[in-house]
Amino acid sequence: MPAGDMNRGTDRFAAVVCHDLVVRYGDRTAVDRVSLTAERGEVLCILGPNGAGKTSTVECLEGYRRPVSGSALVLGLDPWKEHRVLVHRIGVMLQRGGVYPMLGPRRALSLFASYYEHPEDPDALLDLLRLREVATTPWRHLSGGEQARLSLALALVGRPEVVFLDEPTAGVDPEGRLAVRDVVAGLRERAVSVVLTTHELAEAERLADQIVILHRGSVVAEGPPASLASHAVEPAGSAGTGEEIVFGAAPDLDVAALGSAVGAVVVEESPGRYRVTPPSEVSATAVSAAVGAWLAEKGLALRDLRIGQSLEEAYLTIVGTSEAESSTFAQHRGRRSRGWRAPGLRSRWGPRRRGTRAGRS
Repeated sequence: MPAGDMNRGTDRFAAVVCHDLVVRYGDRTAVDRVSLTAERGEVLCILGPNGAGKTSTVECLEGYRRPVSGSALVLGLDPWKEHRVLVHRIGVMLQRGGVYPMLGPRRALSLFASYYEHPEDPDALLDLLRLREVATTPWRHLSGGEQARLSLALALVGRPEVVFLDEPTAGVDPEGRLAVRDVVAGLRERAVSVVLTTHELAEAERLADQIVILHRGSVVAEGPPASLASHAVEPAGSAGTGEEIVFGAAPDLDVAALGSAVGAVVVEESPGRYRVTPPSEVSATAVSAAVGAWLAEKGLALRDLRIGQSLEEAYLTIVGTSEAESSTFAQHRGRRSRGWRAPGLRSRWGPRRRGTRAGRS
């Protein structure tokens, strides 16, 4: 098991634990001995290219797919064997689908609330997810962002202790993104665990407490976002402490003069985007202050200064740029579309569902 999984908690206290999980489709291994842990009140983000095993792993945790081997516990329960008990305590946000197309948000929330003993107030969820103005609009006439917000509201209606979110901000407008962030922050404050998958690295960096990166079915990196970024392998030939500085400014700066003034190597990577590599004995914080002072002296604006790698840079280093691009990482393919299942009912096929999922991962 990768270091840091089980060491952060025990099966008794962690909300989500899986150990050496294996999922196969015929001769293909989609999930290869994956181990991970999410503590109570923690936001765990699972990243990886399409086909990395994210969906298959989460489906095992939700109790909708049986692993070939390994173990999983959610709130101390086996998701497959004890699904009827567990389903009342978890919430699942689907990427799309799962709602009768003629139902509007108010009717859908009221229907779903009727399945739970102590549900959230549907009207409160309409306000929380900013759906009040479209409360009576049929699902099929909602925008993609509104459908995503309704799917999130439906995942919350049963007051879950663990929430699984599949691409919660995909196709969501800026207002909707703010709503999703507020919801996730509120869940964390209530000690609700959140497990989410996403292709949007900026959102993962903003929302996650812990990140697990899957690649070809295996865990290749894990840890807090800042830790992953700072410990990613540096490019060959790089110098200094690894705490490089990236900033934006007017294009075509005199990088030689700037480098001489701040005592570091400065390169313009693209028009108006610069990278500064301080020597090992100099603090990156001090150099960044010197960069700001040099630009201010010349009356130039400083934009988006950052010390160290972003999560996106770390991800591309870990997984590989060509691999990420070839997986259509930014195109959001391979999305899940399961029908909704009422509490206590484990159907591997949703209502009005056709076709199969064989081979999806």
